[in-house]
Order: sequence, then structure tokens, then C-alpha cells
Amino acid sequence: MRIACISASRVPSRAANSIQVMKVCQALAQLGHQVCLLVPGNTPIPWDQLADHYGLETPFEVEWLPAQARLKRYDFAWRAVNRAQAQRADVVYVWPLQAGVTALLRGLPVLLEMHGEPEGRLGPTLFRFFLRLRGKKRLLPITHALTAHLERIYRHTFSPGEVVIGPNGVDLRRYEGLPDLAEARRMLGLPEITTAGYTGHLYPGRGIGLLVELARRYPHVHFLWVGGRPEDEENWRRELASQSLANVSLTGFVPNSRLPLYQAAADILLMPYERAIAGSSGGNSADYCSPMKMFEYMACGRAILSSDLPVLREVLNESNAVLCPPEDTEAWDVAFGALLDNSVQRQALGCRARQDVTAYTWQARACKALEGFW
Repeated sequence: MRIACISASRVPSRAANSIQVMKVCQALAQLGHQVCLLVPGNTPIPWDQLADHYGLETPFEVEWLPAQARLKRYDFAWRAVNRAQAQRADVVYVWPLQAGVTALLRGLPVLLEMHGEPEGRLGPTLFRFFLRLRGKKRLLPITHALTAHLERIYRHTFSPGEVVIGPNGVDLRRYEGLPDLAEARRMLGLPEITTAGYTGHLYPGRGIGLLVELARRYPHVHFLWVGGRPEDEENWRRELASQSLANVSLTGFVPNSRLPLYQAAADILLMPYERAIAGSSGGNSADYCSPMKMFEYMACGRAILSSDLPVLREVLNESNAVLCPPEDTEAWDVAFGALLDNSVQRQALGCRARQDVTAYTWQARACKALEGFW
């Protein structure tokens, strides 16, 4: 089947939404479909560079199309749907709502992936229009919480098959045969001491302040922070220096292809989300997020200490993670200390997480999205 994927994300980019798009497209290609990803831009990037940046193994076509910022990507959506028609696409898999509406108006079958409620001045109107439009269509919200939110806000009850919930996923093959803790730390040149890891951006809402406090209270533990924009990294380096904290290492951006090794170097993987979570484009996703790092942590088979946000309980529970109230430093202190003292619990949590994550591969997600649609 020919699938035209349309995303407004920059490629390449370090943003989570860009990584997610590339993983989805690879999964569709791995199922045997002919995939072409259409993104805004003017400069094609060689596949080998994209593969290293995003940790990809299976190639698919990527085309960059012109887009003017002042037109809010509406011109890009129009060009992308034109291109999908020219390619004789059987299905159009979209992230931008305006592309979904345009494709439906052209009579193309549409899969619309949603990571939040429609944004912008015209977003809600476009979404209502999308819901009313005839044609073959399916919504792909990332969580049950988001689905319920959309039904409540738009007073619309989705019919069976109209919605398929698709949490984010993981490439399990990239987590096979990882070295043990000591070897992973040796390969990365890290201290041979107990290590707590965090991977991802350093945006507001990610709980980085709580990580700083834990580092202050546990000077004998090495805290490894992987990722973040250069400006965020520099700000936190200054903060750490002002507190004379020498037990925190910041790596800056690491290509997705190397991320599993860094995660494997940690005895405990930390996910200290706050009650409000900012994304690369702002907003607050705390009520309906599906963090890719959650599935990566699980695949790594290490103990997870996470904020107890209701939406995360769609995947996490007391058997595969330790869950703490967000922004509660004392609760995190107690839970972290208990995990440090209990290697048996850490191993049990990691093993169960690894078992549970097998249901959340990118390929399984892609199969579910397409099942019964074509």
C-alpha cells in the first residue's frame, strides 16, 4: 500500500515530535508499505545522516516541500496533499489538522494522529469541520485521556473504528544485547559508581529542579543528564556550578542511535514530570502525554522512578515502576533512597517493565492504526 505521511515537523530536528514522526514512518515501512514522508523545508538530507540522527534501520522516502511561516503551514498542507495525490497514495497519514481536512476534501482516506487538542485560532473550527466531513477517516489519539478530553470538549462520541488509541512506542531491537551497568559505564567513560539517569529535554515542567535537589542530597550518586537544547544545558550548568554540585554530568544532545547505551548505564531511570509539562512548541501536555522516554526506559530493563501523573498510569503501575507525587521533593527523596538500598526491587521492576513494553513497539502501533481501515 502507498502511504503518504504529512508532518509539519522539521527534519532533521532534535524535537520529540520530529523523532516520533520518523519512528512512525519507519514502522509503516517495516510492515511492507511504500512510505513517503512530506515535510517542510528546502534542503534534502542524505539517508545515512537521518538514520544516525534518528536511530533508523529501514529506509523510506522523504521529500521536503516549500512552506512560508507567515501562512502557518497552510500552503505546505496544500502542496503536500497535491503531492500525495500525484503519488497516487492509497492512504494519507497526517499530523497537521489542515492537511487532514484538505485530504478529506480531495477524497483521500485519512489517518489523523493527535497529540493534543487542536491549537490556534482556527484549530477548533477545523477539527469540528473534520469530524463532520464525509469520507474514510480515522483519528489516532495517543492516550485514552486525550480521547476522553476531545469527546468532552467537542461533545462528540466516537464510534467504533473511528478512533484507535496509539500510545508512543519503542524499537525493541535497539535494546537487545545491551551491556550490563558496569560495561555501559566503561564504554561511555562514566564513573564506576551508582548512576541515576535522565534522558530528554530540559524544558520547564520536566522536573529538572527536583533532579538538582536529589543530586544535592545524594552526593555519592552520579546523575547523568542526556539531551537538552544548548541554551537550556548552559543554564543548568550555571545553576549546578552555583550550588557546587560535581556529581551531575550533562552530555547535551546525543543521536537517537546511541541513546540506549546511555540509558543502560543507569541503575535508576528518572522521569520527574511536573503537573504542567511544556513541549518544544509550548503548551501543556501533562493531562494526555505519552512520553517516548517512558517506553525507552521500560525497554532498557532498568528501574524507573516516575511522577504519578494519571495519564502515565495508562502504561505504568506499581509492578513496573515506582510512582511518586509530582513536585513532592520529600516523597521523591524517600522513594529514591529506598530504591538505592534495594537492588532486588530494582531488578524486579526492570524485568517487569521490559516484559510489559513488548506491547508498545512502533510496529505493533502501526498495525493497530491500519487494522480494519483498508
